[in-house]
Amino acid sequence: MPVLPGAEPFAHDGSEDIGVLLCHGFTSTPQSMRAWGEHLAAEGWTVRCPRLPGHGTSWRELERTRWRDWYDAAEGSLQELQARCRSVFVFGQSMGGTLALRLAQQHPEIAGLVLVNPSVTTRRRTAALLPVLARVVPSIAGLGGDIAKPDAVELCYDRTPLRALASLRELWQLVRAELGTVRRPLLLYRSAVDHVVEPVNSTLVLDRVAGTDVTEVVLQDSHHVATLDHDAATVFAGSVEFVQRIDRVGEVA
Repeated sequence: MPVLPGAEPFAHDGSEDIGVLLCHGFTSTPQSMRAWGEHLAAEGWTVRCPRLPGHGTSWRELERTRWRDWYDAAEGSLQELQARCRSVFVFGQSMGGTLALRLAQQHPEIAGLVLVNPSVTTRRRTAALLPVLARVVPSIAGLGGDIAKPDAVELCYDRTPLRALASLRELWQLVRAELGTVRRPLLLYRSAVDHVVEPVNSTLVLDRVAGTDVTEVVLQDSHHVATLDHDAATVFAGSVEFVQRIDRVGEVA
């Protein structure tokens, strides 16, 4: 299907020292990560932000995809960066954070993670009914566009396909079960007000990962899509400082 204007993947070839993989959220597109990617590219780093399968076209196409499709695309970009760069970091927002955690579980050689409002669970009562509901209800109202900044817009679907959402729930379960295998440095940004991902998600991640270099930053002026919100500059600058610090420690070691 034709890709929506603005939903194209982002790629920049820079340094062979540092590479960064960006993973966007469920029903969203690389548009939500592009400004972040451009900021990282301005540092001279090599950056990849793939358009995950089923995203950036039609929610009906997303309905036909599953979490392994999204993971495989992210892993392919990771491997491309690893073949080119000495040190590779993975950044993810929302479901992109879920994918980043899974990549860290499967690829412990990743240098570090930066997560923005990552999702690993939900307390909504309907979640347990998703496998059944998905058989009779194709979609529900969209989850995207949760931004406090009035003039900011997220390019995302206005419908949420339930079969794909049920598959995301399976990924959550897998990632939660193996959070203790994540040992790499982690910087987690959590919005104080998030209408999509509950605070328990960040709590679970912070409490269960095994790394000793783990930092949480609470964003007071942004909602879920913080990379397009008031605190975007804070996220961008902090992620650069994080990479520089971790890479510097690695060089000394």
